[in-house]
Amino acid sequence: MSNRSRVVAVGGALLFAMSSVSGVLASSHREAPLIAGDPAADNTDLYAFVSPNDTSKLTIVANYIPLQQPGGGPNFHPFDSAVRYSIHIDNNGDAKDDITYTIKFTDKPASGKNGVSSFLYNNGPITSLTDENWLAPQTFSVLRTKGDSNKYLGYGMRTVPANIGPRSTPNYGALAAMGVHTLNNGGKAFAGPRDDPFFVDLGSIFDLGGLRPFNSLHVIPLGTAKGVDGVAGYNTSSIVLQVPISEVRRSSSRPVVGVWASAERRRDKQISSTGKVEWSGPWTQVSRLGNPLINEVVIPRHLKDYWNSQPPRKDSQFQKYYEKPELAGLVNFLYPALADVTTTGRTDLSLILLKGVPGVNALSTSPVAADMLRVNTSIVPGTNGACYHPALNKPAGTAASRLGVLDGDLCGFPNGRRLADDVTDIEVRAIAEGYGSFLNGAFGLPNRTPNNQVGDGVDTNADMPFLATFPYVGLPHSGYESMPPLAKAPLP
Repeated sequence: MSNRSRVVAVGGALLFAMSSVSGVLASSHREAPLIAGDPAADNTDLYAFVSPNDTSKLTIVANYIPLQQPGGGPNFHPFDSAVRYSIHIDNNGDAKDDITYTIKFTDKPASGKNGVSSFLYNNGPITSLTDENWLAPQTFSVLRTKGDSNKYLGYGMRTVPANIGPRSTPNYGALAAMGVHTLNNGGKAFAGPRDDPFFVDLGSIFDLGGLRPFNSLHVIPLGTAKGVDGVAGYNTSSIVLQVPISEVRRSSSRPVVGVWASAERRRDKQISSTGKVEWSGPWTQVSRLGNPLINEVVIPRHLKDYWNSQPPRKDSQFQKYYEKPELAGLVNFLYPALADVTTTGRTDLSLILLKGVPGVNALSTSPVAADMLRVNTSIVPGTNGACYHPALNKPAGTAASRLGVLDGDLCGFPNGRRLADDVTDIEVRAIAEGYGSFLNGAFGLPNRTPNNQVGDGVDTNADMPFLATFPYVGLPHSGYESMPPLAKAPLP
């Protein structure tokens, strides 16, 4: 086989290993063949962190419906009333639900004038969540299940409409703020469209795994360039909960919780003679998400849909793919200038991503292998959202590090996940055994050079700023003002 043919073959394998249809390294954006055809039930990202402006609360952000074009009317991107969206908490290390928050949506009938016969999403400006000009409103409920006990924490709460444009949704920031609801456990809830907070150079990774800043190191070298955020300009649908830490953790002496999100549908779908879609039968899990990039980068293509159907407590069946990651071998081939990466026996990856780091975020001394975001709720951030290891002697108020624990900031990924954590760079460096000096000194993890510098060159979510307070995720892009990425580029 010629070198060119080999590159094409290996590059194709890289694409299959990292994603399916159109979301390489975009955390769970269309990551498996079946869920790619069911975006309303597709988990795109999960975040969980101790709230920096109220450290008695845990904030959880579960995003669904990937890569939303902001101008996608007249239907835009509502939550699906036939889907059961859930956030799961394990607080004893068995990877089973100790507490579940179930979020269900209800479509409200159009009540505005000419609403029933209108093709529009709204027939006038929407200035409140109960405005009759909004022809497609939704409400949602949050049900907490703990053991045999069920309690509604909120019911009939209004979602937030799409950011349509200045005529339809003037003063959108104030309108969206109306979507912050107080729960009867002292927490908060929000559901609606937001800017997609994930950031990654999709285009460069699709092009045979080429990281633009390190193109000169690639087996097919190109000129180096800055990374391009392939998710910029797109929206997602966020469910954001803020709940008392005392409600979710086992005790102050057992402060770690495991968090994952899922989506379920009824098993059977029928279309009646009137054209109405009806679902029946038992609830079936069709999507789930804990740590970012697992189904894309770790799980083989033929198992992606099966992985989505499985509960975390059964993840030991996938452990071999963590410890013999296909991507490690591809890194060795595609980037021969990097130090060779160990391709088998990678217990470092299964420890960090499946079991938790002892002394940081392990749930027990004998952890169950399970894909969950593990958050140590006793590691409390300052108002800047950071908490650096004391041995680093960082000045008070030092900004949070996008590299999280790799940089000694113990409030960041993989101890939970904040919105600004650069999980792409963190996981690429972990696979490439470039863990950085802190983890090398603290845990003896390898720190190969220049592997500890690789990344996609997209270090922040620069298109819409995060908020300093709940729900933290940035406002969604306006349909009226947005342009598809190709429209922004000059024609050749």
